[in-house]
Amino acid sequence: MDIKLFFSVILVCATLCFHTTAEPVEDKRALLDFIDNIYHSRKLNWDEKTSACNNWTGITCNHDNSRVIAVRLPALGFRGSIPENFLQISRLSALQILSLRSNGLGGVFPSDLLKLGDLMVLYLQNNNFQGPLPLDLSVWKNLSVLNLSNNGFNGSIPSSVSNLTHLTALNLANNSLSGDIPDIDIPSLQWLDLSNNNLSGFLPQSLLRFPSSSFSGNNVSSEKPLPPVPPPTAAPKKHSSKFSESAILAIVIGSCAVAFVSIALLLIATNWKKNEEGMSKTNVSSQKKEKSIKRTDSQHRDEKTRLVFFEGCSLAFDLEDLLRASAEVLGKGTFGTTYKAALEDATTVAVKRLREVIAGRKEFEQQMEVVGSIRHENVAPLRAYYYSKDEKLMVYDYYSQGSVSALLHAKRGENRIPLDWEMRLRIATGAARGIAHIHSHSGGKLVHGNLKASNIFLNSKQYGCVSDLGLATLMNPIAPRLTRTPGYRAPEVTDTRKPSQASDIYSFGVVILELLTGKSPVHASGREEVIHLVRWVQSVVREEWTGEVFDVELLRYPNIEEEMVAMLQIGMSCVARMPGQRPKIGDVVKMLEEIRSVSAGNSQSAGTRTPGSTPTLTPYVAEAGSSLGQN
Repeated sequence: MDIKLFFSVILVCATLCFHTTAEPVEDKRALLDFIDNIYHSRKLNWDEKTSACNNWTGITCNHDNSRVIAVRLPALGFRGSIPENFLQISRLSALQILSLRSNGLGGVFPSDLLKLGDLMVLYLQNNNFQGPLPLDLSVWKNLSVLNLSNNGFNGSIPSSVSNLTHLTALNLANNSLSGDIPDIDIPSLQWLDLSNNNLSGFLPQSLLRFPSSSFSGNNVSSEKPLPPVPPPTAAPKKHSSKFSESAILAIVIGSCAVAFVSIALLLIATNWKKNEEGMSKTNVSSQKKEKSIKRTDSQHRDEKTRLVFFEGCSLAFDLEDLLRASAEVLGKGTFGTTYKAALEDATTVAVKRLREVIAGRKEFEQQMEVVGSIRHENVAPLRAYYYSKDEKLMVYDYYSQGSVSALLHAKRGENRIPLDWEMRLRIATGAARGIAHIHSHSGGKLVHGNLKASNIFLNSKQYGCVSDLGLATLMNPIAPRLTRTPGYRAPEVTDTRKPSQASDIYSFGVVILELLTGKSPVHASGREEVIHLVRWVQSVVREEWTGEVFDVELLRYPNIEEEMVAMLQIGMSCVARMPGQRPKIGDVVKMLEEIRSVSAGNSQSAGTRTPGSTPTLTPYVAEAGSSLGQN
């Protein structure tokens, strides 16, 4: 064999061998430096002697294993601040996906991340980051998904976010951001959540296409607020006691005119009195009847413009008091905007200002009478309502703890008190009892029609209490569909004015899954993917138990595995696709009330789990979940 040919063959073989065993050496070193310099409670299988591309947890490389392109390290128990200019991950210059969500990372936003020019997806939600966001985000020209929710970021939303022209999902919810919302005019943006911040002002025109839930928990508006009552005009001060000649002349002329008019009126009155004495009894009777009709019309107009209170209500105020009250926007929902109104007598109420009401006065008042007659400890009572051509208001008790949605999805940080398992079980049980009472009302025909976590509150006994019922039939069937909070509506409900008790069960099942997972009914995940909670839970249970269904905040509580799994079964039965396959609400109440007794009777397996460990799905539950998840 020719010597040159021999060495060529050797060189080709060496090259092929090098490519098959290629490793991103520099990226591998950067990752090891990162993990060595930050506290983490869960051990990783990262070892310098093994392949980062083929063996390391959470690491994905490109096609030839020359660069690391994805780092996914969610819920690994990272703690503490990332030292500025010490984020070794920023050395991964080819990185496209970074997920550090659901850890305990703190400090300011890691500015070194701005060095990752190829970044497409960034997940930093559910950490303890604080401080302002970077002013210039334009370096992320390819960024598609940005999720910084459930942190402590403050300051304003940088206007440079509008330069991220490939953005499809933006989630900045549950922070402390303030100021106006910038004009984020990005055609590719499909999913937006800025809820539960301190933002103010009016929504830019480009963002009106998103549902109102995207901006709830802020002081922003696309409509006029409740009209304030103008303050009384102060009397003008007297500047001088002296009058000019022209002023004296005007007074004299005015006095003469008044005297002339008075004399004329006196003559007319005298003549009218003489004529009146000559009237017949018939005319007198007719005149009295006319005065009576006018008085009745006046009383009727007063009745049409006053607040209507329900029996047993101890509140005492009128419409003027309500409009004069200090108003704070609590949130915007499917059927209108809710305000916290603080009256001058220190009474605080929640006022719902309805929009898109198409029902007439009679139908509206009849429905209010039905809703206002419901009294149950797990149903928020309607105290009063107001109807006019241009304004429809409903008055409820004010719940200072906020809605279950706010409690569940509030920004997760060091100062947040999480909803423990006991509280979530009470919420589900109480809400189910309230729905059962509603469904038994009006001959078993009444429907809630708008059940969701933002319409559930905590009563005095810390059980779930449902609100905002019975409004669906009064509303425009088209407009609410555009603004309806996604993820709660049963698949068979095509006309939003025609919900059923079975669709209420579906919505309640979504609430149960929300309590178990800590996730919103619809949320962004991945590059351009919008995840529906019901489908996600069904697929996880049907295909393989991954341990990611339950909220990470629940994993700290020992001996509750059996209870969580039991509630998961209930929730999945409620969200069955076919209405006939869903249980009745009475059966749901019984199953929820029996969860504790079921757990007590089978506590051995639950007791073996330590706080923070991942629950496993027992075989019988996996089989049941598979059959339930076929829809």
